[in-house]
Amino acid sequence: MADASAEPPEPEPETRPETRPETRPETRTPRATAPVTEPATETESANGTETEPATRADGGVGGAGGAGTVGGAGPSAAPSPAQARARAAVEQALREAGLPVESPSAGTYVTQLPGTRKLATTCRLVVGAHTLAVSAFVVRHPDENHDAVHRWLLERNLRLYGVAFAVDRLGDVYLSGRLPLAAVTPEEVDRLLGAVLENADGSFNTLLELGFASAIRREYAWRVSRGESTRNLDAFAHLTQPSTPS
Repeated sequence: MADASAEPPEPEPETRPETRPETRPETRTPRATAPVTEPATETESANGTETEPATRADGGVGGAGGAGTVGGAGPSAAPSPAQARARAAVEQALREAGLPVESPSAGTYVTQLPGTRKLATTCRLVVGAHTLAVSAFVVRHPDENHDAVHRWLLERNLRLYGVAFAVDRLGDVYLSGRLPLAAVTPEEVDRLLGAVLENADGSFNTLLELGFASAIRREYAWRVSRGESTRNLDAFAHLTQPSTPS
């Protein structure tokens, strides 16, 4: 995917902090990439991909991923010529990027964008009557420091291409964007997917630092107490290690 700068929790045994790093498997990374480490929040399941909130009023896709078939299920009205062209463009872009895709209904596509800090970002594309809507879950509502998190998101929005950060009624953070159907081409879809990946993956550690610092410290202490590896928390050493006077 080309570089560019919505809509669419798992119980732990024992008492665990909310932020739980996972071991990053090797995956094919699309063109828009970002650096290293990815501690996972409790919105991420054991395989490292997030489970979207089940209470979404808009019926968000909730952790859909893995290889599937394009084409949707169930009968629906015939698409307009503009919708048919947009659907073909989305399907071509996803196919050329080699991404897994599910189509839960006609004109709706759910894919997983593999990252480096965030294991995977679930991205949903919906070809509507007049626009293509793109949405991706980034992180659940912050535990703390809400004003700083929201300020950072708003400032970041000034630099984004095609998408913007938004929060839903639960306070969960998403990336969201829309394109008129006339502007939907495989190249433009590729750019949008690149923007989603770059900003979901690239912002992940910063959002964890701002909104989940206490959870990161608890997770670190829990791992140390059990002699477990803290390698995936190395990016947060400034939060977990006592500062040394210079």
